[in-house]
Amino acid sequence: MAAIFYIAAIVAILATVLMLTQLNAVHALLYLTVSLLSVAVVFYTLGAPFMAALEVIIYAGAIMILFVFVVMLLNLGKHAVDTERAWVKPGMFTGPAILAAILVGEVAYVLARSGSLTAPAGKIGPHEVALSLYGPYLLGVELASFLLLGALVGAYHVGARRAQGGTGGGSSH
Repeated sequence: MAAIFYIAAIVAILATVLMLTQLNAVHALLYLTVSLLSVAVVFYTLGAPFMAALEVIIYAGAIMILFVFVVMLLNLGKHAVDTERAWVKPGMFTGPAILAAILVGEVAYVLARSGSLTAPAGKIGPHEVALSLYGPYLLGVELASFLLLGALVGAYHVGARRAQGGTGGGSSH
């Protein structure tokens, strides 16, 4: 099981790095999906099968489908790739690389100090998650759904204006 954990962790890291360096938005989303699926495998190997299922259903499933739908709706094309190429500079990854190194150092410190990972005190099942999400966090869940809906509607309007050949707002003379 340890070999599967390490393979999935390496795949997650590589897919995330490839997602960050892709200039094509659809390719980046596909790498992000692979990364999320790899994290689900990591959760499963750590003894959290329910969390792995949530990762696949919610993140790799629903949210990534929404992202792919919005990117395809916007139809960014070659112009977006050229713009990304102009914006991406080698030095822009320095800050995130430093922060990632700090996080890796923290994880190494915690693992070295505790010796091994310990299982949580009790298992958390779907019933407990549902009670938590739809109990005290109901307002947060609903606000997140409205935020995603608003983003989707906004992306549709931006895409519709771009498809009409205009920038929206104002009249043509």
